[in-house]
Amino acid sequence: MTKSEPAAGRQHLAALLRAAGSVYDPPGLEALLRGVLGAPAEMGGGWHRLVADPMPPPLAAALDNFYAELRAAYSDGLSDADFARLPRPARLAGLRAELVERGLDGFVVPRSDEHQGEYVPPRGQRLAWLTGFTGSAGVAVVLRQRAALFVDGRYTLQAAQQVDGGLFEIHHLIEEPPPRWLVTALKRGEVLGYDPWLHTPQDVERLRMAADKAGAVLRAVESNPVDRVWTDQPAAPLAPVVAHPEVFAGESAQSKRERLARALAEDGTQAAVLTMPESVAWLLNIRGGDVPHTPLPLSFAILRADASVALFIDRRKLTPGLDRHLGNAVTVQPPEELGPALDALAAAGGPVRVDPATAASWIFDRLERAGAVIHRAADPCLLPKACKNPFEIAGTRAAHRRDGAALTRFLAWLAQVAPQGGLGEIAAIDRLEALRREGEHFRDLSFPTISGAGSNGAIVHYRATAQSEKRLEPGTLYLLDSGAQYLDGTTDVTRTVAIGEPTAEMRDRFTRVLKGHIALALARFPRGTTGTQLDALARRSLWRKGLDYDHGTGHGVGSYLGGHEGPQRISKAPNSQPLLPGMIVSNEPGYYKTGAYGIRIENLVLVQPVVAEGGEREMLGFETLTLAPIDRNLIEPSMLDDEEIEWLDAYHARVREELTPLVDADTARWLAEVTRPLAGRRQRRAGQHETRSAA
Repeated sequence: MTKSEPAAGRQHLAALLRAAGSVYDPPGLEALLRGVLGAPAEMGGGWHRLVADPMPPPLAAALDNFYAELRAAYSDGLSDADFARLPRPARLAGLRAELVERGLDGFVVPRSDEHQGEYVPPRGQRLAWLTGFTGSAGVAVVLRQRAALFVDGRYTLQAAQQVDGGLFEIHHLIEEPPPRWLVTALKRGEVLGYDPWLHTPQDVERLRMAADKAGAVLRAVESNPVDRVWTDQPAAPLAPVVAHPEVFAGESAQSKRERLARALAEDGTQAAVLTMPESVAWLLNIRGGDVPHTPLPLSFAILRADASVALFIDRRKLTPGLDRHLGNAVTVQPPEELGPALDALAAAGGPVRVDPATAASWIFDRLERAGAVIHRAADPCLLPKACKNPFEIAGTRAAHRRDGAALTRFLAWLAQVAPQGGLGEIAAIDRLEALRREGEHFRDLSFPTISGAGSNGAIVHYRATAQSEKRLEPGTLYLLDSGAQYLDGTTDVTRTVAIGEPTAEMRDRFTRVLKGHIALALARFPRGTTGTQLDALARRSLWRKGLDYDHGTGHGVGSYLGGHEGPQRISKAPNSQPLLPGMIVSNEPGYYKTGAYGIRIENLVLVQPVVAEGGEREMLGFETLTLAPIDRNLIEPSMLDDEEIEWLDAYHARVREELTPLVDADTARWLAEVTRPLAGRRQRRAGQHETRSAA
């Protein structure tokens, strides 16, 4: 290519942009596309609308060529090739050199971004860039002579595989959290730095207490030193932001704004600062694509007591017509205007509501410096978002039927293919995703599919790669945890399947997990009960055998939003939030034998009122939403009592009834076979006393 050819190409592109009435010239378009490259690839070609609408075909072709040109040279620093070019030791050394230059003796690197969310864009993957660890929860502390990575029980095996133990000590995030480690690792007089955008005030206070005990100093930094040494750090993501139709949302954005604003006014609060993109998305009925597998537009907002909203977002992400959807009561401002807006709130004098559990410490620091009266309280969108309205409930039921049909088609195919040998974890992932993509309203997966054969299934948040994947071999277990994002609902389901004949131990462990799953599904509880109070139901059978699992039993799920949603959850960890009607939560007990196999059975359930005949209190229970068969080959029937068998048979009858019309004839025949009632119920009755004693 001659030097004149690129220039001629840019001139042609500029002419096409002008002809289409686009606001972009080639340099501006390149900046936009670098943001597009910094967003997940799942967004597809929707970014064309950000350039021109309507989109002339010649311009579309030119845009795709330009995008491909930039993509070919794109690097986010996170691939195997990137680690080969700049190895982990060099990255750690570069950060330490930067710390010395800034007069810091250490720095804390959490796995978070400015919004403290579960999923972060490539630009925010500082922990992965530095250590190689890609799990969804973790934090590193880098000192001049020592460095440590802290992960919870879900990720201990993964961290050992991904992280160089010669560079980073690996510790348990819960049993030995960073503050406890810092008390002995820091030396008197040393300065520990942190980025106030990446920690909540609660995080900072724990770090400050640790530094004080060590006689050290905790210091906020104005710019993150990792960003300085991460020379090929991706741009901030720019995925299209679109309106979420009211037919799926079930309530207009205006109604939501007015409802929440009334609550603020009644509380004597002038405004609430919203830092969670899922809250902004829910409140304004918008969706985006800035982070993987969750339709979030990264943004901040201020909701005022008069129901007006200031939305702080890069306007380049807004699709044509979105201003009309937002309405006159919503003003769009660039993200850099958030600081001055907080100053203005402080000057107005009234209390400002901010959530200390989810908002960045930077927000509190700015408000305090401006003299604001801060009302520390939960994000006002959390509970209304968690308690789904009738439209959202109807939508999620429909989404689960379609999703269940896709999963059942996959399981029927798996039953035919897996015993032949040769099927790998990644091929199985691809097959299931292809089936889901055929479903109405499909938009994306809701998280990276966990496809674990044999010992890989024992890694709770395992991610199959070309280097790690195993074949589905006879005599092993296969754990599949997957889900999808549909316009009308979000799904998350786990099934464990025996490939060939399982061992007696596998059946025992699977049945204990199933007993826990059924116990939770059948739970009835008075209003005011928390998930912490219910958690032991799912673990009882495992505990009686001296077994357990290290993850929570249930997490909240959104409506075409987060695959993990608060404030509700079911876990050992203390949680004061009662379960309320309309909340969706997972039911997913498990068991994991390191180096051998993993078991998990997960359905999503909806909290609903139930009538207890003769009861004196308002009671709640669960409606199971997920529809997919549970592997009968892994069940030891003698370990189940009559009530458990009745639940399983009724569940399988419902699965068969609702999914048969949605699947092909061959799958329907397979489904009829695998959802047959468990046989021998009467014969087992006599042995139930002995079974209970043994269990």
